[in-house]
Amino acid sequence: MRKRGESGFTPIDTMALVAVVGILAAIGVPNYSRHVVRGHLVEAGNALSEYRVRMEQFYQDNRTYAKAGMCGQAVPTNLDNFVIACAIAASGQAFTATATGAGSTAGFVYTINQANVRSTTALPSHWGTLSAEAGSTWVTR
Repeated sequence: MRKRGESGFTPIDTMALVAVVGILAAIGVPNYSRHVVRGHLVEAGNALSEYRVRMEQFYQDNRTYAKAGMCGQAVPTNLDNFVIACAIAASGQAFTATATGAGSTAGFVYTINQANVRSTTALPSHWGTLSAEAGSTWVTR
């Protein structure tokens, strides 16, 4: 029992507080990390969509997506979490742009083509397996 006028935490109070903080951290930190990664995934979608628009503008002017055997427009290089690549097909009448994750987004691979078909071709193993919808959309959750 405490004497009148004494204040402070007992060792039991302190242990209970440490246990509660530990439980909250065990739940919160992984969820926060996953939330941060989902925020980085937006970069790939934005970059691929903007790149497709630039390729369509190039096609309007040149009637081909190719320029000297390569994609008509330079791929974005100033991204923090993804590397963009482009491949030409069908004698310059088709292309596929691919965003491959780097750093915290490693394992994610997204594509877009001239028909605006968006697909997720790979996910990190801890995100599960690709669903049926991955062939027609970018998986971000």
